[in-house]
Amino acid sequence: MKDIIVKSAVAVFSFWCVTAVAQQKKTMAQKAREINVYTTADSTNLRLTHTNTLYFSAAEQPVEREISVFVAPKKTFQTFMGIGGAVTDASAEVFAKLSPEKQSELLDAYYNKKSGIGYSLLRTSIHSSDFSSGSYTYIEEGDKELKSFSIAHDKQYRIPMIKRAIQTAGGKLLLYATPWSPPSFMKSNGSMLQGGTLLPEFYQAWANYYVKFVKAYEKEGMPIWGISIQNETMATQKWESCLFTATAERDFLKYYLGPTMQKEGLGTKKIIVWDHNRDLMNQRANVIFDDPVASKYAWGMGFHWYETWAGEQSMFDNVRKVHEAYPSINLLFTEGCVERFDAKKYQFWGNAERYGTSMINDFNNGTVGWTDWNILLDENGGPNHKGNFCFAPIHVDTKTGELIYTPSYYYIGHFSKFIRPNAKRVSTASSRSNLLSTTFVNENGGLVTIVMNQSAKKITYNLMVGAEKTVVEIPAHAIQTLVY
Repeated sequence: MKDIIVKSAVAVFSFWCVTAVAQQKKTMAQKAREINVYTTADSTNLRLTHTNTLYFSAAEQPVEREISVFVAPKKTFQTFMGIGGAVTDASAEVFAKLSPEKQSELLDAYYNKKSGIGYSLLRTSIHSSDFSSGSYTYIEEGDKELKSFSIAHDKQYRIPMIKRAIQTAGGKLLLYATPWSPPSFMKSNGSMLQGGTLLPEFYQAWANYYVKFVKAYEKEGMPIWGISIQNETMATQKWESCLFTATAERDFLKYYLGPTMQKEGLGTKKIIVWDHNRDLMNQRANVIFDDPVASKYAWGMGFHWYETWAGEQSMFDNVRKVHEAYPSINLLFTEGCVERFDAKKYQFWGNAERYGTSMINDFNNGTVGWTDWNILLDENGGPNHKGNFCFAPIHVDTKTGELIYTPSYYYIGHFSKFIRPNAKRVSTASSRSNLLSTTFVNENGGLVTIVMNQSAKKITYNLMVGAEKTVVEIPAHAIQTLVY
């Protein structure tokens, strides 16, 4: 009798174990098929809000009038590097005016992976830009030998903010730096402003300047991932600017900057060329990347969005053509912001949609990372020493100390919070032009699809992933991230 009882108990226990394992597998399978939907929409309170949990079912052939987003998970493309913004002098000076509580809030908003949007890139300037309170360099005027080189200026505002950003991000950010102009005495026009060119006799001194900068920042405990050669290489601006033709930039990289970085033990630092708009990037790519010596020093090409803005008329196709012509060269969006600041337009939805449109198209055309311009500006869109006031995703009213979150912050967050470094882009297509979409697969195998509705009407669409589908509704003028 005792044996029968024991055997019965064992049988019951075994049945329970099998049932429990089966249930666990079923739960895991259901969870794997679960889709969490996050939405930001105009004329609503939805801001990166979890709005739905959906489930996949077997897909059928879509009919002609159905709207669908098609994802092919086995078709992958470029490796994702990250998303971030620039810590300029302006951002750092405004940041210093915030209360300790608001400083922490801002840093968490951008760099905290859980409570914020998880930025992983950070751009900064090599000495001054237009978004500084004034022009300055790290040397005394005329010091060709760079004996007076010092980053003491940056230690007041910019470096402390960058260090705190790195700490908030978990101890690591890809930090890269860009000059807006060489010192005045090195230039053809004798000024850091209004364009001009780098005089040939100062090519080596200017190459040495980058080295000095990288080593000085790294001595402060801030590893430099890379540098770009020059911000906006073909723009004569009333602020800091310097012109490099394609051949001039190629030769500076080929004969001076590349060899100097290697000689100084900085050969692993990434060098970015162009760093200007999409319209002329193809010619720049042809000149530099067709040169085998120059191209071996170039990690990739940076680009901006200021060439034009008319939605579909923006020159996204040029990005694709560079990627097709030089698939081993990395493409990085290095700067974009909404210009002509107007405090009445903090919540203007078109500004956010400009970000969403650009990011989706740039990623779909081969871009590996995306960097916004100033992460923080004041209520005037500055400070800016030449009156070039612009929007940032977050502003601060310095009179009240309150942070102002714009829709652009949330649109960027739909990408940066969910797509993590080392993700792979996945083949994605929409059956209607008013829905833009891109997809990435993270290292953990999780998929992230972003869908943006540019129209004034809500849209019901199928998300079709391989042989499965779910039905999703997206509000008018909205962006969604689907995590599954």
